[in-house]
Amino acid sequence: MAAPFVDTAKITVRSGNGGNGVVSFHREKYVAAGGPDGGDGGRGGNVVVVADDHMSTLMDFRYKRKYVAENGMDGSGKRCTGKNGTDLVLKVPRGTVIRDAETQEIIQDISGDEPFILCKGGRGGWGNQHFATPTRQVPRFAKAGYPGETREVILELKLLADVGLVGFPNVGKSTLLSVVSRAQPKIANYHFTTLFPNLGVVYVEEGVSFVMADIPGIIEGAADGAGLGHDFLRHIDRCRLLIHVVDVSGSEGRDPVEDFEAINQELRQYSPELASRKMIVAANKVDIMQDPELLQRLREHVQAQGLEFFEISAAAHQGTRELVKRCAQELQDLPPVAVFEPTYVERPPEVDTSGEVSIEQFDDTWVVEAPWLQRLMANVNFSDYESRSWFDRQLRASGLFDKLEAMGIQDGDTVSLYDLEFEYQR
Repeated sequence: MAAPFVDTAKITVRSGNGGNGVVSFHREKYVAAGGPDGGDGGRGGNVVVVADDHMSTLMDFRYKRKYVAENGMDGSGKRCTGKNGTDLVLKVPRGTVIRDAETQEIIQDISGDEPFILCKGGRGGWGNQHFATPTRQVPRFAKAGYPGETREVILELKLLADVGLVGFPNVGKSTLLSVVSRAQPKIANYHFTTLFPNLGVVYVEEGVSFVMADIPGIIEGAADGAGLGHDFLRHIDRCRLLIHVVDVSGSEGRDPVEDFEAINQELRQYSPELASRKMIVAANKVDIMQDPELLQRLREHVQAQGLEFFEISAAAHQGTRELVKRCAQELQDLPPVAVFEPTYVERPPEVDTSGEVSIEQFDDTWVVEAPWLQRLMANVNFSDYESRSWFDRQLRASGLFDKLEAMGIQDGDTVSLYDLEFEYQR
C-alpha cells in the first residue's frame, strides 16, 4: 500500500538557548591579580529550512510535530567561549510555503536553494571578562544566555510546475502525463485513481522541456471542500499554464460543455486570479467517441471564449505531440513560476513584565536579571532608535526604574542588563 500524500503539516519549532557566561579569574603562578577571564556562552543552534528535491510530500512531519535545536554550551575560564549549539536543519520539498499558524501570513516560500533561518538561536551570555573597567576591576558577575525563539508554523506544499492538468476524475489526465513524460502515475478506469499530485518532466526537443503536474480530479463543490479537489487546488496556484482535459467520448453519459463550465466555476470560486490564467482545452478520448456532436458542441463553446482547442487521445498517443509543442511555445511568453512573497510582519513581543526581578549592587554597578527581561531584549534592535525607545518605555512601565531608585541608585551609576550597559539618568 502506497504511503499517503501529505501536503500540509502543523509543527512547533524552537531554536537553542544561548549558553551562560561564567565568572572566573586568572590564576597562574607568579602572575598577581590576573584579572577576570570568564568566557562567553555559545550561541544556541538555529532552526534552518532547506529545499530537498528528493522529497515530494510532507510525510516526515506527519507524526513528529516538535523540533528543537541544540543549546549553546556555557563559557569557561581562560576566556574560553562555549561551543555553539548545532543548527537543526529541516528538509522540505521544494515549493513548500511556511505560514504563521496564528495569522496565516507567509513567512517564507522555500522555492530556491538558499537556506532559510526560521528561528534564530539565542545569543550566548557574557562572561565577567566583559565587565572589567578601571573602577570595577573584580567583576563578580556574568550573564545568562538568551532563550531561543519558538514558533508554531504551518508547512503547505504548493507544487512547482509549469503546466497543470485540470478536469473531472477519470478524464485521462494521468494517462496524458504518462504519455508525454516519464512519470508513472497509477492509472485505472475508476474515479479518484489519482489520490495525490504527480509530476513529470516533458522533453519537447533538445534544450526545451517543462514540468507538468497531474492534479487529482476536481468535482463540483471542490472549492467548498467536497471531494479531493479542495485539498489539491493549491498545487495549481503556481502553474503558468493550465490544460483543461475534457472527456468527449460520452462513455459515462456526461455533457462535455457542462463539465468544462463546472470545473471553471470551481477554479473561479477558489481563486479568480487562477481562473484567469492562460488555458488550453484538450478534448480527450476522441478515438472512442460515440457522438461527434459532443465534440463539436465543446469546440464551438471553447473557441467562442477565445481558447485554443486540441483533439487528443492520450491512450492512443493521438494529438499529444502537437499539444506539448504548443505548451512549450506558450511557456516562452509566460512569466516564470510564481514565488510567494513573505507577508508576515514581525510584531513586538507581548511580554509580561510583572514577574520577579533580581537586582544586585556591585559598587556603582546595578546588575538586573529577570526571565521576562531576556525575552524582551531578544526582540530589540538596539541600533534602531524606535526600537530602543520602545524598550525604554517597556522598562519604565514595568516599574524597574522605580525599584532601582527605591534601592538608592544614583545618577551616573551603571545599569547592567545582560549584554547591555548604560549610565542611569533620572
